[in-house]
Amino acid sequence: MGFNCGIVGLPNVGKSTLFNALTAARVDASNYPFCTIEPNVGAVPVPDPRLNVLANYYHPAKVVPTIIEFVDIAGLVKGASKGEGLGSQFLSHIREVDAIVHVVRCFDSPDVVHVDGSVNPSRDIEIVETELLLKDVETVERKLGEAHRHAKGGDKKIKAEADFYAKVREHLGGTHHAHSLTTANEEERAWLRDLHLLSDKPVMYVCNVGENDLTGECDYAQMVKKIAQQEGAKVVTVCAAMEAELAELSAEERKAFLEELGLRESGLDKVVHEGYDLLHLITFFTVGAKEVHARTLKRSATALDAAASVHTDFARGFIRADVFSFDDFARLGSEHVVKEKGLLRSEGRDYVVKDGDVIYIRFNV
Repeated sequence: MGFNCGIVGLPNVGKSTLFNALTAARVDASNYPFCTIEPNVGAVPVPDPRLNVLANYYHPAKVVPTIIEFVDIAGLVKGASKGEGLGSQFLSHIREVDAIVHVVRCFDSPDVVHVDGSVNPSRDIEIVETELLLKDVETVERKLGEAHRHAKGGDKKIKAEADFYAKVREHLGGTHHAHSLTTANEEERAWLRDLHLLSDKPVMYVCNVGENDLTGECDYAQMVKKIAQQEGAKVVTVCAAMEAELAELSAEERKAFLEELGLRESGLDKVVHEGYDLLHLITFFTVGAKEVHARTLKRSATALDAAASVHTDFARGFIRADVFSFDDFARLGSEHVVKEKGLLRSEGRDYVVKDGDVIYIRFNV
């Protein structure tokens, strides 16, 4: 089960530098537009101290963290929806991701050119969002044309579908994101999902700041935070250049460096954690002598979903899930005491898994 965030923004805002640091990959981060043509994909472990606590107790042969993918998508420019730059190709790449990480330049530097000649986060965000909306309008108009053709036969359901697409087009034409559209029923929600609109994806803004503004106090970053608040989007402040340098250090050196700066976690950790939350994901654990494994599920997933994420046979032969919470385990210090206290429960297939659950899947095939 893969979940991914697409890193987007104008050229030269620090997308590839951020991706480099996130994945420790060596992709081209040159100081010129369109240095990224094909999207780079990197699997990034989600930092989770709970995994270390469990590993120290069970001493497994292998420890497996949960993973989130980041996709470095080339810079968009004004007119991308009409093919400017390499726009259409890149917009199609965005369509394939689950969520958008929108990197916005929030620093001045004579050494890094800006595609529009100056730093202006509000303008830069508007350019990218406009291109996404224009592409969405194109998608909806094509679907609306198809629905109108089919509606000529008098089918009421097709007519209702065409009316819905007309409502979506009007909404987007007012420069509103698709995710702010109110749907009347499950049928409309299904029609909206099937459109795969770019502006329907959850968004996290990353303020790429200078090394002298790690907490994002500058006017540029404040501008982005205000826009994010208005849109209900997430926002994280990162100095991509410094994070790329940090990525070269050992874990001990990184920790010492962050402590010197008075930071509890790196900007990259914040991006990964917020990206995980942006996708509405939770983590559960399977444990044993062979491996301690952090696993990913969507919120509201069931024990049967958890079984399927481990192995299809586990779901096919599901009997029950024996569950205890990591918090109880950490508080009491051992699985044995958790059982003694009656805090290990047997749950059926419809049990809704909670973040931090430790689960033994009982099955028979």
